[in-house]
Amino acid sequence: MSVETLIQTIPKAELHLHIEGTFEPELMFAIAQRNGIRLPYSSVEALHTAYNFSELQDFLNLYYQGMNVLLEEQDYYDLTWQYVEKIARQNVVHTEIFFDPQGHTSRGVAFETVLNGIFHALQEGERQFGISFGIILCFLRHLSEESALETLEIALPHQDKIIGIGLDSSEVGHPPAQFQKVFKRAHEAGFYCVAHAGEEGPPEYVRQALDLLNVARVDHGNRALEDPSLVQRLVDAQIPLTVCPLSNLKLCVVDDIAEHPIKTMLNHGLRVTLNSDDPAYFGGYVNENYLALANAQLIDENDIIQLAKNSFHSAFIDDARKKALLAKLDVAIVQRTDSA
Repeated sequence: MSVETLIQTIPKAELHLHIEGTFEPELMFAIAQRNGIRLPYSSVEALHTAYNFSELQDFLNLYYQGMNVLLEEQDYYDLTWQYVEKIARQNVVHTEIFFDPQGHTSRGVAFETVLNGIFHALQEGERQFGISFGIILCFLRHLSEESALETLEIALPHQDKIIGIGLDSSEVGHPPAQFQKVFKRAHEAGFYCVAHAGEEGPPEYVRQALDLLNVARVDHGNRALEDPSLVQRLVDAQIPLTVCPLSNLKLCVVDDIAEHPIKTMLNHGLRVTLNSDDPAYFGGYVNENYLALANAQLIDENDIIQLAKNSFHSAFIDDARKKALLAKLDVAIVQRTDSA
């Protein structure tokens, strides 16, 4: 069995995915036309060309611009459904997606409009394809903690649809320490908590996420490698890192995919998972991230299987579902051996 076939065949989970970052140019143009919104691009091809970035902020500027065409519940449903169809073809059997409500409510879109469109599409994906899911509400860290607290209060009546709270957007200059109150409130309400840290920000941001926000997972976490004592802490506690290689390449966190630290992370014993982050903007969904590392000879077949196992062990799912998904992976591994 080829590496490419292995990647396609094995079941896996995705734990770091911004639903707004799955906005393919073709769908963006279609929804913009449906809602009577004019995009500042002459064609789908021109928009594709704009998907080139020199840093995180370049990407975020376009990300928020694209978000502006989303107005109705059907828009959010269509956006999410396109992602569901994609991951069904890639054998993703569980997904935990982020959404940024402040980027929508600030434009006058009701919180419920956003959440219901996303939730109903994921429900349909579970019904049709058996893909289990969780939704994580992320606060935009370039906005104030007061805004985050207001958003959390709006979300509290919807805990039947939201499993967790996260922190994303521009990292540098917006340390986790600025959001201690809102994460304390989220913990009290019973949410799982995660945070982006150590992508562009220093290792200290990872420490703050652990110590001050009490997160269960660190999103990205690459720069934790600069601090050996922090690495050991993450290994000892088996705190998952939701790593996104093609995102790191596209945003110039690494200059070449061959320089990605994934193998170093695995060799240290870190619980690393592979994810696509904002796949429409960064050139690949989950399988493309696996394949990019394999083609660069950074991971082998055993690593691929370990990464898939890590994705299930790191998911916010009950023991029964986790056991079932790991069993499904074991079957795929046996079939791989039998076909060798």
